[in-house]
Amino acid sequence: MANLILRFYDIKSGEILVDGVDIRQVAQKDLRSKIGYVPQKGVLLSGTISSNLKYGKKEATDDEVQIAAQVAQAMDFISDNDDKFEAAITQGGTNVSGGQKQRLSIARALVAKPEIYIFDDSFSALDFKTDVDLRKALKEHTGDSTVIVVGQRISTIKNAEQIIVLDEGKIVGIGTHKELLKNCGEYYEIASSQLTQEELA
Repeated sequence: MANLILRFYDIKSGEILVDGVDIRQVAQKDLRSKIGYVPQKGVLLSGTISSNLKYGKKEATDDEVQIAAQVAQAMDFISDNDDKFEAAITQGGTNVSGGQKQRLSIARALVAKPEIYIFDDSFSALDFKTDVDLRKALKEHTGDSTVIVVGQRISTIKNAEQIIVLDEGKIVGIGTHKELLKNCGEYYEIASSQLTQEELA
């Protein structure tokens, strides 16, 4: 789905609209400038933490970078480093952990302040507490944007305004968390394997 919105390839039928315009009528560069995409495996470039976070917005201020890092729950390990935001990042981010790489990738998207955020299983390497704290901060920070979250953890997506359940590429349910627990067997099966009976009630 994320690949279709980003036009890595075009849909064969139907249409995807952004601001009422078919995305096939929009130049890819213009479309992608509206989107902050964070893949499951974060991609970092050789440079510093600061240069990586400013990649999508070169003119970003230090305050904007710091706020994005705070929202992404990245300040703990940034602050622990003597060089802070000027700490070196190797090509591919091989000198940081998977969770740190994801948080820096999320912060980079936040610095750019796009109209649309796509988090493509971007929270999978985060521990439960960091995931909860990050999602809470994200909700407060991205209020004016459209946020699309692709995820396998029910806890990550259960507070979404609308959840689309896919099974082998086909839509099998659409609704809120509570609606899907009642009306979608596939969703209930996934939820029951991850949540307690109290959380399912």
